[in-house]
Amino acid sequence: MIRTIEIPELSATEAFGRRLGELLFPGAVVALVGQLGAGKTHLTRAVAEGLGVRNPAAVNSPTFVLIQEYPARLPIYHFDAYRLSGAREFAELGVDEYFSGDGVCLVEWADKVGATLPAEHLRIEIEIVGESRRRFEITATGPRYETLLHSLSSSETSHHE
Repeated sequence: MIRTIEIPELSATEAFGRRLGELLFPGAVVALVGQLGAGKTHLTRAVAEGLGVRNPAAVNSPTFVLIQEYPARLPIYHFDAYRLSGAREFAELGVDEYFSGDGVCLVEWADKVGATLPAEHLRIEIEIVGESRRRFEITATGPRYETLLHSLSSSETSHHE
């Protein structure tokens, strides 16, 4: 199931991310794809807010440490695959344990490590359309993610009416 959502400004990214965070479940994996400056970390911060992280400002890109952990309603594991050479190096971080755990995994630059992601996950491709406009192409693979995307989409349409 694929949906495209137009994001007119930064506040819409934040609202979308918070809503997504509210809907995520234990063991959820969200793959984030987009060029530098597309807003992957900004979206991650909003998702963390939706999950009830105490200090959203502390959520930043884990480019140099590869993974950040944040306590929230569900533990948040924020990965950044930008500096990795590929899926094998990512797998060697022990990501399978995180993916099969009770937390929420958010993976920036997921296109670099696609082979290691679980078969069922949510993929959000962020396209820059304007200075603060974005287009999110969201792909849900698996029944739990399809249900989540349906809930997200219905809240989006009611939000814009």
